[in-house]
Amino acid sequence: MFVDADLHIHSRYSKAVSKLMTFPILAENAKLKGLGIVGTGDILNPKWEEELLKHAQKVDEGTYEIKGIKFLLTAEVEDNKRVHHLLLFPNIEAVKEMRERLGRYSNDINSEGRPHLTINAAAIADLANEVGALIGPSHAFTPWTALYKEYDSLKEAYDNVKIHFLELGLSADSYMADKIKAHHKLVYLSNSDAHSPQPHRLGREFNRFEIKEATFEEVKKAILKRAGRKIILNAGLDPRLGKYHLTACSRCYTKYRLEDAKRLGWRCELCGGIIKKGVYDRILELADTDEKPKDRPPYLHLAPLAEIIAMVLNKGVETKSVKSIWERLLKEFGSEIRILVDAPIEAIAELIGNDIAKAIWAFRNEKLIVVPGGGGKYGEIKLPEEVKKAKLEDLENIEVRGEDVYYKPKQSSILSFLKKTD
Repeated sequence: MFVDADLHIHSRYSKAVSKLMTFPILAENAKLKGLGIVGTGDILNPKWEEELLKHAQKVDEGTYEIKGIKFLLTAEVEDNKRVHHLLLFPNIEAVKEMRERLGRYSNDINSEGRPHLTINAAAIADLANEVGALIGPSHAFTPWTALYKEYDSLKEAYDNVKIHFLELGLSADSYMADKIKAHHKLVYLSNSDAHSPQPHRLGREFNRFEIKEATFEEVKKAILKRAGRKIILNAGLDPRLGKYHLTACSRCYTKYRLEDAKRLGWRCELCGGIIKKGVYDRILELADTDEKPKDRPPYLHLAPLAEIIAMVLNKGVETKSVKSIWERLLKEFGSEIRILVDAPIEAIAELIGNDIAKAIWAFRNEKLIVVPGGGGKYGEIKLPEEVKKAKLEDLENIEVRGEDVYYKPKQSSILSFLKKTD
């Protein structure tokens, strides 16, 4: 069976997280999104653990179910250099043991969703392995709290302690990450890091697992590439839509070439703000290969459906009009992925009109203009005027020349692959 999973989210016990992040709401939105598995996030927080046990039915030692959605026990922690690490636990006992052990190195493990620790990456990985948890770096390339903002290699961070995966983050994809040869032995996870349950946040990045059932043990086998279980697809934002794709000022978001940012001492010439090195430039600094591992699954670049609708309507993604159209499409076609990839454009147009149908066509055919993000500001998508003006039957004849593109995603072959696995 194929199951789509988002394994990294946060609860309202983490800072800057929506109060709507409750298990019942998460389950409802995961179902609408088309997810079968969601990580609990923040499970080291005892209050969040209590809420899970209150709402969920236990499926097995590491799997819980709410309203048909399976939840796996996950958490994120911050080490002594402000680097974040994602953990997947086999059972509640392992969660409790890890909480007790980390309590010696944290003042906020019982109050914060993402606890701050006084030990380094290797020590955390050691403890994770001892309790049977899977561990890897969270959003490995982002400039504030990621492994590669602090270290130049996996070995420098974790020494020789075993890790099990690398999380890509919103500003990178597998094509970019594979430019570093040391990554080729690792599975990539693409997760949302959602701070709210809205459809443009939860599941905006996900992993498609080929497993026998939706449980922790089966997901573990897939991550470890055992018994024929595997990840067959990573899906997520076009990296240019991520907040830190390009080097840019974190105050006014002016974008800089890397050499200019260095010359300015990482201070914005226009406003004096701090310039943050973009993921794209950081990966180019570390790149040491053009090869790609033979067993690397394809990566599907997505633009959240709500954002496509909002772009056409010129409304905010959380407005009633956007949500109303999103819900109509979901009711008719079943899930976001089916709408974005499989549903006939003519059927979409018949349901909600030509304008949004044309925008979805433009997404499928890589004809949306992407304005890259940087410095903490998400990138933007824009619908070319040529597409807006065209008749539905004339779309195939349009050639769009928009913003510069750093690489061309192999979207068509990936879409064909995705259809075969649905």
